[in-house]
Amino acid sequence: MTRSVWLKADDSVGNWEDRKARITAGLEAGVDAVLVDESDIERVRELGAVDVAAFTGDDVDVIDAESDDANPDIAVVGKRGEGDGTVDLPGDLSSSGDLAALQTDGPSAGYVEIRGKDYEAFAEAVAQAADHTLVIGEDWQIIPLENLIARIGAETDLIAGVTSAEEARTAYETLEIGADGVLLDTDDVDEIRKTVEVRDSVDRETLDLSFAEVTAVEETGSADRVCVDTGSLLDHEEGMLVGSMARGLFFVHAETAESPYVASRPFRVNAGAVHAYARTPGGETTYLSELESGDEVQVLTRDGETREVIVGRVKIEHRPMFRIEAEIEGDTIETLLQNAETIKVATRDGRTAVPDLEEGDKILVYYEDTARHFGEAIEESIIEK
Repeated sequence: MTRSVWLKADDSVGNWEDRKARITAGLEAGVDAVLVDESDIERVRELGAVDVAAFTGDDVDVIDAESDDANPDIAVVGKRGEGDGTVDLPGDLSSSGDLAALQTDGPSAGYVEIRGKDYEAFAEAVAQAADHTLVIGEDWQIIPLENLIARIGAETDLIAGVTSAEEARTAYETLEIGADGVLLDTDDVDEIRKTVEVRDSVDRETLDLSFAEVTAVEETGSADRVCVDTGSLLDHEEGMLVGSMARGLFFVHAETAESPYVASRPFRVNAGAVHAYARTPGGETTYLSELESGDEVQVLTRDGETREVIVGRVKIEHRPMFRIEAEIEGDTIETLLQNAETIKVATRDGRTAVPDLEEGDKILVYYEDTARHFGEAIEESIIEK
């Protein structure tokens, strides 16, 4: 599931300058969509690239934002209708004017304020017709959200109204499945930024890392090695998973440590030889030689907490190498790493420079007894040696 953050910026927020300030903060933080009134669509597009959801009138039947900047990416119904309580719910929900308005030729969303059990039922009916269902509690409550998550299923993207990053985290984690997204209503720039950070963190992988025993450390001569320079500053405990065999990847620290030989490069992982695999988001692998600017790679902490970063530059240079071999669960895995004091791997004792590794050391690895084809795990027998 890909989570999203929508930012509420309709006329309930204030005048255009107030809305503009909120939208600008959202764009800078990286929200996925903004929800505005139809009259603000073109103004939002002038501010930056973001999906525009807009409360629209009954005359909006076709969504074609690529050819007409005045049209929204997502048409939203429910404001000044049954959805927000302006119009009473009919006894027969199928006769609702809001439901009729959802019958558009493009992406649509229904906006429903949960005022009681009848509005929960209305939200379920909206979910059958809408690509996205926005549900807002007058006082944020988890029970209606639990009910809707359990009942709606995959028919729609469920977007929960929240006012803080803490509420967003709860919405994402409710019933373990969680809402598909949140509609954030706040002017607090820090809360907007924190909510986006919550979105980014909630679905990240946490990997089970293990210690393997080093069985050989050998100088091998020179090879073409790859430095991966990312577009992010990496934390002191972060690194990448790389290795000659996709089933067993070694944790190599980013160059965040100070050294008497060279200044730290906290954006860099000296990752090994061109043939080696590196782990990428989604549990796939790629060859180090294939990485280029703009690609995504996965970095992680020693505890296995992952995140995605963008490759800014790849440097391939001929350098002297070591072959590191280790044993785990009766299997032998290995990789080539540069012979340099600045290249450090994670061991049970902390960080160890590659030239200081010895047989018997316990080295941190990610091990999965799975073959791979073009970077994807498969059920197949493959011998690597």
